[in-house]
Amino acid sequence: MNDFPPLMHRSNFEDFVTSLPAARTVRQWRDDSVAYVGERIFALLDRDPGEIWLKVSDLAYPILIEQPGIRPAPYFARARWVAISSASGLGKEDLRAYLIEAHRLVAARLTRKARLALGLEPLIAAEPQTP
Repeated sequence: MNDFPPLMHRSNFEDFVTSLPAARTVRQWRDDSVAYVGERIFALLDRDPGEIWLKVSDLAYPILIEQPGIRPAPYFARARWVAISSASGLGKEDLRAYLIEAHRLVAARLTRKARLALGLEPLIAAEPQTP
């Protein structure tokens, strides 16, 4: 049996994701810990301990699903989500970085009104300007 990194345990997962701006968790489905920013899901912990499912960029998705221990997330793959297992070998900092990026990607897709209401507008990087 694989050892689970600390972030793949419910208390650590919930503590970390709720430290991100305007993020919250709820327990739903099979008692999964589901992380939201606004009304959109950006990550979840499937079981305790278990896999972390999260949103990734279009560029990262095909690269990540070729890595051992990372697969398309069931039900979410069409939206470019991956399921990261303890067999992936990703360390604490890598998992944190992917969770932060998932939060950023999903927050950026919220309406401007929602981002302002959540206090996220200054945190979302502006689109690159063309000269």
